[in-house]
Amino acid sequence: MATLLYRIGRFAFGRRGVVASAWFVLLAVLAAVLLTLGSAPTSSVTIPGTESQRALEALAREFPQASGASGTVVVRAPEGQTVVAPTSKAVLDDVVARAAKVPGVVAALGPLETKAISQDGRFGLVTVQFDKTADELTPEQRSAYEALGDGAPAGWAVAAGGEPLLATPEIGSTEGIGVLVALVVLVITFGSLVAAGMTMVNALIGVGVGMIGLLIVGHAVELSSVTPVLALMLGLAVGIDYSLFITSRYRHNLALGLDRQDSAGRAVGTAGTAVVFAGLTVIIALAGLSVVGIPFLTAMGLAAAGTVLVAVLVAVTLLPALLGFAGDRVLSRRQRRADRDEPGTDLDEASGNRGFAWGRFTVRHRIPVLLAGIVVLGAVAVPVADMRLALPDDGTAPVTSSKRVAYDLISEGFGEGFNGRLVMVVHGDSQPQVQQATAGAAKAATGLGDVLAVAPGQTSADGRTTILAVIPKSGPTAEATFDLVRDLRSALAVTAGATGAEISVTGVTAVGVDVSDKLAAALPVYLLVVVGLGFVLLMLMFRSLLVPLKATLGFLLTVGAAFGATVAIFQWGWLSSLVGLDTAGPLVSFLPILLIGILFGLAMDYEVFLVSRMREDFVHGDTAREAVVAGVGHGARVVVAAALIMMSVFAGFVLVDDPIIKSMGFALAFGVAVDAFVVRLSLVPAVMSFLGDKAWWLPRWLDRALPNVDIEGENLRATGEPAELAAR
Repeated sequence: MATLLYRIGRFAFGRRGVVASAWFVLLAVLAAVLLTLGSAPTSSVTIPGTESQRALEALAREFPQASGASGTVVVRAPEGQTVVAPTSKAVLDDVVARAAKVPGVVAALGPLETKAISQDGRFGLVTVQFDKTADELTPEQRSAYEALGDGAPAGWAVAAGGEPLLATPEIGSTEGIGVLVALVVLVITFGSLVAAGMTMVNALIGVGVGMIGLLIVGHAVELSSVTPVLALMLGLAVGIDYSLFITSRYRHNLALGLDRQDSAGRAVGTAGTAVVFAGLTVIIALAGLSVVGIPFLTAMGLAAAGTVLVAVLVAVTLLPALLGFAGDRVLSRRQRRADRDEPGTDLDEASGNRGFAWGRFTVRHRIPVLLAGIVVLGAVAVPVADMRLALPDDGTAPVTSSKRVAYDLISEGFGEGFNGRLVMVVHGDSQPQVQQATAGAAKAATGLGDVLAVAPGQTSADGRTTILAVIPKSGPTAEATFDLVRDLRSALAVTAGATGAEISVTGVTAVGVDVSDKLAAALPVYLLVVVGLGFVLLMLMFRSLLVPLKATLGFLLTVGAAFGATVAIFQWGWLSSLVGLDTAGPLVSFLPILLIGILFGLAMDYEVFLVSRMREDFVHGDTAREAVVAGVGHGARVVVAAALIMMSVFAGFVLVDDPIIKSMGFALAFGVAVDAFVVRLSLVPAVMSFLGDKAWWLPRWLDRALPNVDIEGENLRATGEPAELAAR
C-alpha cells in the first residue's frame, strides 16, 4: 500500500498540471450538468414493512384526494369573543379565502364546516389540503402558506402549521463560520497562509465534487432533505482533516532535508496510507447503515460515504499536485530559516513540541490519567439511561416560527393531544364488515385511558375503508402517547380478529414508535457488522489484536459521553440556551444509530493518525515506550488541529434552526472533542505504555495469513526510493 501510494504521490507532484486540471475539469463538468438538471427533489421518510407505513399506503390508494400534504391554520378570537359569533364570519372567510388561493391548494375548509371549534368557542381550525406531498412543495408554496398568519386583525391570532412547513433545512452562513474557524486553525497550525489556504482549497474542491455529484444522483435516487446536510457536514470535516494530515507529513519530510517530490511521495506513502485506512473505516461505518433496512437511512449513509471516498481520492492525488505548485512557501518562515541553517533537523522535537511533553506525562502518570478519564467520561454518560427517542414535532420548533405558534395555539385551545392525532384505518371485504369493525375499533379506542376523543369516521366511495381520528390526551412525543399507540394496537388486534377486518394505526406518533422499534431491533446487527469490520481493518493495518480492541473500547467511552451530553442538553434542557434550543424534547429516533456509525469512523481516524506513527517508529527501531512518546509528540499537533477543525465544522451546524441538524452537529462536535482530547491523546498513550511490546502481538499463523499493507512505510528507504524501485 505504501509503495503504491508513494508512486501516486510522486506522479501527482511531477504531473501537477495534468492532475490539477483533471480535477478542476471534473468539477466544472459536474457543475454544468447540475445547472442543466436543476435542483434535485427530496423524498419523505418512509419505513417499509411497518404497520404505520402500510396504513399510509392504504390511505393513498383509498383516499387519493387526501394523499397530498394537509395543513392546519389555527384561528383564535380576541378574549371575550368566539369564532362562531356573526361578527367573526368576515375574519374566518378571509382566512379560508386566502388559504384557497395558495398555489397547490385543492381545498380549504373553515371551522364552521368541519366543526373544529374548541369548547369555549374561541379557537377554530381551518383545514388546508394540497395536491402534492410536503416534500414536493416548492419554497414559494411554503412561504405563501406560512404567510397566512400575517396581517391578522387586532386581537386575533392566526398561524399556519402542519405538513406543508416541513421544509428542507437551509445551509448557509452559519456553516461558513465553521469553515472560517477551521481556516484560522490551519493558519495557526502551519504558520503559513499558503499551506493553510492550499489545504482548505483542496478540501473544498473535494466537497464540491462530492456534493454536486450527490445532487445529480438525487435526480435518479430518492434522497431525504437531511441527506445532503449530513454529506456536507462529513465531507467538509474529513476533507480538511485528511489534507491536513498529509500536508503535515510533507512539511516534516522537507524539514528533514528530502527533496520536494520525494517528500510528497513519502508523505502520501505513509500519511496517505493512514488516510486511506481511516477513510475506509468511516466508509464502512456509513455504508453499514444499509443493514438497518430503512431506505432513507441507507441513502444517508451511502451518500455520506461517497463524499468521504471523494475526500480520500482528492487527498492522495490532488493534494500532492497542489504541493508541487506551492514550493517552499508551504513551510513557515521559521522552518525555512531552519532548513537553511540546520538542514535535516527534526523540528517537531527540536522546537520543544509540547506533544512530546504531553506524551511523556501520560506515560509517566498513566494510572491517574486512566482513572480520571474513565471516571469523567462515565459521569458524562449517566444521562444515557434516561434517553427517549421520537420523531420531532412542531413543539420543538423555534418559538417565533409559524408552525410553533400554531402548535402552541392548538395546545391552548384543544389540548396538546390534537397536535399528535392518531389515525385508525379499517379495511375489509364488504361494507357491513367494515361498519362492524369500525364500531368495534371506536369502542376499543374510547375505552383506553389516554384517549380524549374518537372523531367520526370517513368512509371511501366503495365503503370498504374507513378512517377514524383518535385524539390522545398527551402530546405527540410524550411517553404516555407512545404507550397509547402500543395499547391501541393490542386492543384493535382483538377487534380485527373478531371481525376479520384489517385495522391499523398510523400518524406521526405511530410512525415514531415504528421507527424506534425497528432501529432498536437493527442496532445489534449494525454494531456487529460495523465494529467487526472496523476491528478486522485495524488488525490488518496495525498487525495487532490488542490495538483494535483498545480502540473499540475507547470508542464505547466516546459514544457514551456524546449521548449523555446530548440527552442532558437537548432532552433535559440543561444549558440549552447556549446552543440556541428553545424547547427540549426527545432525541430524533435515528440519531443513535447514525451517531454511532459516524463517530466510530471519526474515532478510528484519530486512532489511525496517532497509532500509525507509534507503529512506524516501533518498526523502525524505537522501544515501545519511545514509540508511544514519539507518536504523541509527532501526532498531537495534527490530531489537535484536526479535532478543532472537525469541531468547528460540526459546531457550525449547531447554529441551524432545525432541531435535528442542531442535535446532530452538537453530538458530533462533542463526540469528536471527547475522542480526540480524552480518549486518543490521553487514554490511548496511557494504555499503550501499559501494554509495551505486547501491544503489537499477533499470533504467527494470523500474521502469515494477513496481507502486509505496510502502513509504516517500511519498504520506503531513507533515500526515498521503495526497495523494489531501487533494485531496478
